[in-house]
Amino acid sequence: MKTTPISTPYDWLDRALASIHKANWYRSTQTVSSKAATTAIVDGREMLMFASNNYLGLAGDRRLIDAAIAATEIYGTGATGSRLVSGHLALHGQLETAIADLKNTEAALVFSSGYLANLGTIAAIAGARDLILGDEYNHSCLKKGSLLSGATAIDYRHLDLTDLTAKLQENRAKYRRCLIITDSVFSMDGDLASLREIMDLAQTHDCMVLVDEAHGTGVFGDRGGGLTQALGIQQDLIQVGTLSKALGSLGGYVAGSAKLIDYLRNRAATWIYTTALSPADTGAAIAAIEIIRTEPQLRDRLWQNVEFFKQGLQNLGIQAIADDSPILAIEVGDIPQTLQVAANLRKNGIFAPAIRPPTVPTPRIRITLMASHTQAQIQFLLQCLQAV
Repeated sequence: MKTTPISTPYDWLDRALASIHKANWYRSTQTVSSKAATTAIVDGREMLMFASNNYLGLAGDRRLIDAAIAATEIYGTGATGSRLVSGHLALHGQLETAIADLKNTEAALVFSSGYLANLGTIAAIAGARDLILGDEYNHSCLKKGSLLSGATAIDYRHLDLTDLTAKLQENRAKYRRCLIITDSVFSMDGDLASLREIMDLAQTHDCMVLVDEAHGTGVFGDRGGGLTQALGIQQDLIQVGTLSKALGSLGGYVAGSAKLIDYLRNRAATWIYTTALSPADTGAAIAAIEIIRTEPQLRDRLWQNVEFFKQGLQNLGIQAIADDSPILAIEVGDIPQTLQVAANLRKNGIFAPAIRPPTVPTPRIRITLMASHTQAQIQFLLQCLQAV
């Protein structure tokens, strides 16, 4: 006798997963079982790593490891509380001072992740009577923070200053405050925001500006302070970033005026109600900032690798979406074709996975370069790209 399956409130999950599979959007994790470096053991196989945001190669640097161990020995494995209760360590203050110095701002505030830094900051400084204008390709945390704030959030076309200007002229007068939000380096295309022009527009229309330097910190600027530093921007703005990419650790930060940071300590929910950054991550980040500040040759080596790879792509007749940063994305066709190229690269020992919708509007192979890559490794990547 047949029995009718019992319906549950979670039956929709089967349909949702089926839709994800049908659209070729399904994702799964690949297990890395080695220290961060230019080579990695991925699902049990040694591969060349061209998908890491470890731009300066610091995540596996012995000095960061030693700093993390030393901090753990002094403070233990966890901060055990939020910063306003019991979790504020002397180490956190040292890190915030180092970030403010790196970014040339009055103060800084460290969060447990870059995502939390953006969510908490945007929601704290904008509300229902305010306007947020954001680049349509902004990172998810910038978009989610805008929604969480309750402000009217409007996207402007990617890197389109004319569209941003038109939206400012049309909407600015209707709202109490206005916040313009942009990544400095866009994580999936590798192109750069026109920050000087955005700052000029903000001044004209009396707007605040928040710039996410997640992929700029440590990479741009003569001291590694980011794209804002490289462009010599001196105006007052809100700079958000992460400790998990070029700095090789974990956590996020906001850098800006002392008044801004004081306000966020009292209003940023993702800082107030979250356990503080671990001692190990904090110690490692402090060590990373010191290295970035005193060893510009790491950035020089990174940019030499970028130029070498760019020239190699040109020789092959391959066009990246943008070539302004260590992120070089190559569009190779539709989703199945892009997945096949990624699979073929993997067969050749190259880990550079396909990035697909809904993360990006068009599929691509996203390649990231590190200062620690050798030219021989990059040349092998170029040979594999030519072959596939």
